Amino acid sequence: MSPLSAALSRREFLARGAGFAAGANLAAREKESAKDDGRKALVAITLDLEMSRNFPTWETTRWDYEKGNLNAETKKYAVEAARRVKAHGGRLHFFAVGQVFEQANVDWFREIVQAGHPVGNHTYDHVNVKATRPGEIQYRFNRAPWLIEGKKPHEVIHENIRLCSAALKTRVGIDPAGFRTPGGFADGLADRPDVRKMLQDLGFSWVSSKYPAHPNTKEGREPDAKVLDGIVQAQRQAQPFVYPGGLIEIPMSPISDIAAFRTGRWKLEWFLKSLRLALEWVLDNGAVFDFLGHPSCLYVMDPEFKAIELICAMTRKAGDRAALVELRAVAERTRVTSS
Repeated sequence: MSPLSAALSRREFLARGAGFAAGANLAAREKESAKDDGRKALVAITLDLEMSRNFPTWETTRWDYEKGNLNAETKKYAVEAARRVKAHGGRLHFFAVGQVFEQANVDWFREIVQAGHPVGNHTYDHVNVKATRPGEIQYRFNRAPWLIEGKKPHEVIHENIRLCSAALKTRVGIDPAGFRTPGGFADGLADRPDVRKMLQDLGFSWVSSKYPAHPNTKEGREPDAKVLDGIVQAQRQAQPFVYPGGLIEIPMSPISDIAAFRTGRWKLEWFLKSLRLALEWVLDNGAVFDFLGHPSCLYVMDPEFKAIELICAMTRKAGDRAALVELRAVAERTRVTSS
């Protein structure tokens, strides 16, 4: 073995060891969190590691075909966001598309893992897990149909999920911490018991797939009281539950950065106001809040991390009424309280 290969092997070994140790510590903390009486608000900050169309410029659409080709700004934002959340006493929960691990250097990703932040499976190519026709699966396969030729949609989806887990294990030495569907569905996976079973067969005990319907504005219009109240009320539909069959659902909490900055073309101040109002309801009701963000969007729209700092500050100010957690802690409490 060459000196370079030996060095690389040692780095891989150390990274995996750190990842496993971090996972053990996280599991212990999750069990401890599940011992609370169920009235404490659980607040999670989750970031999807993928590129987003329309960012950094509105004309940018190529990311639809290369979701995991993260640029330097996105990676830098992810690392700094993780550092900030940890400084507040929490852990940031990431979800990564497997394409990320085709990049030559993933040292930034290892830094996140070694700091104890969990990473979940977001499929390999950012596929639509509810697709029933080849043309619905992913833009990439429409451009290059030979990649899935002769395969049924469910076979493509199953393999895409499996490949992401394999990429995480091979490149970083960790197993995925949960699964998040690309895109959110207003009804989650309630209408797809076959997909729920697929996920369980692949080893997942919980999923984040539901994104409740909520009002938004016309492009560039400031949200009025009716829209803001609708977003607050949508938090009731964003609470975790258990599907028939045992799979736990942890919904994403409105409003996401993409819904605000792409769909509504909001200003940052409007987004922060909606977050504050939604989180106030969650804290007052001892509920769950699962902030959904994308570093590829946020580095453009919120370069000073104001959204993440707001969530951390409000959670800390709530004292014993709230805790900044990973989604695994939410899944554990849901399991305990539903049994």
